[in-house]
Amino acid sequence: MSRDRRVGGPDDATQEPAPGAVPAVDSRLLVREEGFKGYIGEFLRKLRSGELGSLPVVLAVIIIWTVFGSLDSTFLSAQNLSDLSQQIVGTGMIAVGIVFVLLLGEIDLSVGSVSGLCAAIFAVLNVLNGMNQWLALLIALVGGAVVGLIQGFFFAKVGVPAFVVTLAGNLAWNGLMLQVLGTSGTVNIPAESIVAELYSTIYHSPAAAYAAAAVGVGLFLAASLLDARRRRSARVPSRPVVEIVLRTAVLAAIAFVTAYILNQYQGLPLALLIFLILLVLLDLVLRRTTYGRRIFAVGGNIEGARRAGISVPFVRMSVFSISGTMAAVGGLFLAGQIQSASQTSGGGNLLMNVIAAAVIGGTSLFGGRGSVWSALLGALVIGSIQSGMNIMGVSNAVQFMITGSVLLAAVVVDSLSRRSQKAAGRA
Repeated sequence: MSRDRRVGGPDDATQEPAPGAVPAVDSRLLVREEGFKGYIGEFLRKLRSGELGSLPVVLAVIIIWTVFGSLDSTFLSAQNLSDLSQQIVGTGMIAVGIVFVLLLGEIDLSVGSVSGLCAAIFAVLNVLNGMNQWLALLIALVGGAVVGLIQGFFFAKVGVPAFVVTLAGNLAWNGLMLQVLGTSGTVNIPAESIVAELYSTIYHSPAAAYAAAAVGVGLFLAASLLDARRRRSARVPSRPVVEIVLRTAVLAAIAFVTAYILNQYQGLPLALLIFLILLVLLDLVLRRTTYGRRIFAVGGNIEGARRAGISVPFVRMSVFSISGTMAAVGGLFLAGQIQSASQTSGGGNLLMNVIAAAVIGGTSLFGGRGSVWSALLGALVIGSIQSGMNIMGVSNAVQFMITGSVLLAAVVVDSLSRRSQKAAGRA
């Protein structure tokens, strides 16, 4: 009589485990069974193992706001915070594209030039040549996507390092921007242009900001409950309703306080609303789609991704195309902010700021770990530092040094976190 017996089959749910066997238990179930104490223990374990998440950047924002607020009350005024929410949009949009590239463990040094080029394309087509503004806008966005695709091709197919490809692109696309602008060097964008209106439009009614906050919180709650229900149906660990309600309450507090502050000045900026909507959509792409999981897989272990049947060249090319598209979007918002496209568009410290925003926000330089929300948090840190130092009258030289120091600190934290995770066997 055969004594062979398979363990773990569908009929084994009611059978006793074999003598000496240790049943597999998901650690998340143990944490939730222990209640509040379990969550505290899990939080401390993550800290010891280097899984810091967004904690460092959140603490950085709190410290920055506390310091500048104590030095000058103007910094925490509704007007300054509202202006800050608009000013970070252009940089944040470009930083989102950088986040996608960093998830692969690569870098894109051309985003500044690409943003300036796409702004110049829109300005020349619409203002100088009278093309329909929506068509000119579409051509500018497609131009950014094509530029990214070209660079992705040389990186993924030809094998040229991304650093070299995008460094060459930084020079080439800047030259093309100068060529597009022509001898005038500057094209002024009318205030009634779609690009200028996307940046400057503000919904003055208090109901707009509160409605946006309510819709966002409601969608988060519905998505969380739906996800928990789907997980329970699949008999995998899911968040209990109490935890979902607490998370929703925290988000609601942040959303409605933000809406209140915006309403204390002028209201809800359209640029900020568009930025948040794009972040939500791209976050869904990264966390809820097969394509997003492939990006993390390629960035985490490229050889393992190949063996799993993932088309690595396609993922790489598409990610660089996304980076180019987001550079175009950010460049158009920056052009709308100053209502012009010029030879200096995409220059200065823009490239440093967008890379710093992505890294400071928590996206790892080593690939495989990060979130599009890093762009928002990082841009908020960079924007807050610049805004505070401008109010204090600090020179640009000191601002550059401080921003560089913050970037270095973020990379050091990332490196130490990765080392801790390796020591704990979690990386």
